[in-house]
Amino acid sequence: MSQKPLFRALCGVVGFAVMLCSGDARGDAERKPAAERSAAHTAKWIPLFNGRNLDGWIPKIRGYPLGENFGRTFRVEEGLLKVRYDQYDHFNDRFGHLFYRQPFSHYRLRVEYRFVGEQVPGGPGWAIRNSGIMIHGQDPKTMTRDQKFPVSIEVQLLGGTGRGERPTANLCTPGTHVVMDGRLIKRHCTPSRSKTFHGDQWVTVEVEVRGGKVIRHFVNGEPVLEYSQPQLDERDPDARRLLQMGAAKMLTGGTISLQSESHPIDFRKVELLPLEPSAE
Repeated sequence: MSQKPLFRALCGVVGFAVMLCSGDARGDAERKPAAERSAAHTAKWIPLFNGRNLDGWIPKIRGYPLGENFGRTFRVEEGLLKVRYDQYDHFNDRFGHLFYRQPFSHYRLRVEYRFVGEQVPGGPGWAIRNSGIMIHGQDPKTMTRDQKFPVSIEVQLLGGTGRGERPTANLCTPGTHVVMDGRLIKRHCTPSRSKTFHGDQWVTVEVEVRGGKVIRHFVNGEPVLEYSQPQLDERDPDARRLLQMGAAKMLTGGTISLQSESHPIDFRKVELLPLEPSAE
């Protein structure tokens, strides 16, 4: 056989193989649910924190009006969102929350954080190396001036103290309840299955939120907690006030906020991936 016919024959074999491979790839893609294919093409992570300033965020610190950032508690330095207390003589129960400007319902939230420094004088013992990400929260405009925490679901962030176990991405429920393993959970906090992170190491926490159906916590990519049916606690005075204002008992969305709870903390990344409700 001459070189030209041999070359044409080899090209035909290779071309047929390429067609088969590309056909398999298309077939795999087509076998995925339509919602999953659509989400893969259109969804993008949105940075809620831009690394430069607090644009898009508003503080609410106990004892102060909405928007007043007492003592520059929340600040941006070196590209980090920092929570600091260097202008506090004493904590005096001035719990604070930095709210993002809009509510969300179906999403994945990814936060990178680390605890640093020492707790401010007067901070409660349980708040050492303690902060939180509040989801499904109330509008800060509906909070009273002296309200400590927004009615919300808290993804509690804890750092190790150098001894013993202290998991992170736990669940706490200010003014709320959830369902876990088919039971209504009324206790305030439920620990996750995460390991303990000592020192000032960076930790990545993700929260998958599917409206009012299911919420999942992840730490460094590993699932650590799951629950469903977040709802207002009718026994709680702040939640009762929201119900009297016409709020629905079952929570399907709400605000996102970051806590100031008396121990310094840095946030390196706060980003959100919108999810399609139909992809649940």
